[in-house]
Amino acid sequence: MPKTDTAPLPLMHALSPALTLSDITALVLAGGRGMRMGGVDKGLQPLHGVPMAQHALQRLATQQGEAHSGALAGAIVNANRNPEVYLAMGEATFGTARVQVVPDRDTEFAGPLAGFQAGLDVCTTALMLTVPCDSPLFPLDLAQRLLAALTQADADMAVVMAPEAGRDGQIALRSQPVFCLMRTAVAPGLHAFLAGGGRKVDAWTAGLQVVQVPFDAPGDDPRAFANANTLDELRQLES
Repeated sequence: MPKTDTAPLPLMHALSPALTLSDITALVLAGGRGMRMGGVDKGLQPLHGVPMAQHALQRLATQQGEAHSGALAGAIVNANRNPEVYLAMGEATFGTARVQVVPDRDTEFAGPLAGFQAGLDVCTTALMLTVPCDSPLFPLDLAQRLLAALTQADADMAVVMAPEAGRDGQIALRSQPVFCLMRTAVAPGLHAFLAGGGRKVDAWTAGLQVVQVPFDAPGDDPRAFANANTLDELRQLES
């Protein structure tokens, strides 16, 4: 018989079943040093008396999707300090055995990608949704909108585009790469990128198929993705 070449299926997407919110594990990025807040553990700083990370966990636990789409499978907190506090906080929100707290692999504080790596190391669902601990007002339909865009584009990752003021003061849609939904099959590529000394999110995602998702529809809160890098910015969020 003549030899026939059969091309392998793409690594991540082909013939995958329909994905729902229950195929997503959330990752809260709380592993930074908080230097612009004087070195405090940023995720534990209070917003209206509640730690910012707890606000983030509560919004993740109440993500809204289409009918029968379920809730998120659980949560991971990337934290390099106070793991017991974050675990108690997460379990109080998601329930026992649905939350893990993981540190960065090393002590170099390699930024968000180190948090992505830590989360991917333990994530058991097909998708992982990432949010930073210092932006606790993100939309309750964040996961559903990113999931819809990811599946429609058959992409590796869906990234938020949100209104943000530039240096000239003009408001424009800008990429917010720490708010993203990724397929967990990207993990080997991220490990290799970090092992090679890579640190910048944009440099890593340049090798992925990424769909950008605007959050500027009528009714969207223009400050939903505002973050608190400093204590003054935290007070502004409270106001």
